[in-house]
Amino acid sequence: MTVADAVAILEGQFFSGEDNSNMEVASACGADLMSDVMAFVKDRVILLTGLVNPQVIRTAELLDIHCIIFVRGKTPSRDMIDMANDSGIILAGTKLPMFLSCGKLYEAGLKTGGTRRI
Repeated sequence: MTVADAVAILEGQFFSGEDNSNMEVASACGADLMSDVMAFVKDRVILLTGLVNPQVIRTAELLDIHCIIFVRGKTPSRDMIDMANDSGIILAGTKLPMFLSCGKLYEAGLKTGGTRRI
């Protein structure tokens, strides 16, 4: 599945990085606690979160996550968009809650991915 596919499934919109949305992803991680994301992530992952602050971008940079989708209608600030652009991170959003977003992506086939522990 590509990032563009995932955003379409979630009836979402891009905030930045749409030109790289053909990037393949293999799994998704849904969390509002960045410590949970740091404890266990998967390769080629989409991060789904309702947390909207610069720490999300920093965590994604640290873990080599290239796509963040904000749930529950959250939108990133201009500073976050600039940080993401500087790091090559795609930002998108959906009005759907976390549970439904993860479920829709799972139903669409985003079920596997190589795991790595930090």
